[in-house]
Amino acid sequence: MADLITVEDPDDPRLRDYTGLTDVELRRKREPAEGLFIAEGEKVIRRAKDAGYEMRSMLLSAKWVDVMRDVIDELPAPVYAVSPELAERVTGYHVHRGALASMQRKPLPDAAELLVTARRPAVLGDPQDGAGERVAIFEGFVDHANLGAAFRSAAALGIKAILLSPDCADPLYRRAIKVSMGAVFSVPYARFEAWPAGLDVVRDAGYDILAMTPDEKATPLDKLHPERFDRCAIMLGSEGHGLSTYALRAADEWVRIPMSAGIDSLNVAAASAVAFYATRPSPA
Repeated sequence: MADLITVEDPDDPRLRDYTGLTDVELRRKREPAEGLFIAEGEKVIRRAKDAGYEMRSMLLSAKWVDVMRDVIDELPAPVYAVSPELAERVTGYHVHRGALASMQRKPLPDAAELLVTARRPAVLGDPQDGAGERVAIFEGFVDHANLGAAFRSAAALGIKAILLSPDCADPLYRRAIKVSMGAVFSVPYARFEAWPAGLDVVRDAGYDILAMTPDEKATPLDKLHPERFDRCAIMLGSEGHGLSTYALRAADEWVRIPMSAGIDSLNVAAASAVAFYATRPSPA
């Protein structure tokens, strides 16, 4: 059972994990270096716990203590009870959901290891049992909201794993977790050490790399034979410029979403949802 500790000093060193949450540059460096991330809100905290992440501590306003009582009683991590005013002074913003948890990160697999895991058969009875072995590759996703939204689409539409270029944002940053509604915990991911050389690992694992691009020379998604999706890696590029020239050259095929009304492209999070839906396995 966790200890419930009332804290009244915003400078209490026990609250250090939660200080300055609105300082993006500070948190994006500090959290990976210290092996932690912040989960916000009851649902996200529970999903992180259920995904096997170890809890370091919780920061709760009084009215959330009873709501989280089962978690408090189950886990040994300390729970700090604070007023909403003190929580705001510590974190730098009004904590609307009233519940924060500092969680311990897990070691990331390398890309080759992750692809082996992705090719294992689905659990018997899973809705995706027998589904195609689709993975996703994200290049240069620097916006946490877009990254979180793309993870949520990947989880909802049966993507088995996600591979990130070295410059992608952190999926475990608070904003990405929040937008994904905790879906970042349910889709395994890895980060390439080299780019685009790391794509050789994907091809060696037997995946066709389909590069999403609005280029008119690309094949419309609905013109590809469904067999192309059985073992494919769907690659999407950055919010501003799309895929780099190097990534496009490394792809097996260029693919585009047909557009109308003079629109040349979609937001990358929306494009990911369309691509994941369009390539899903057909019902048996």
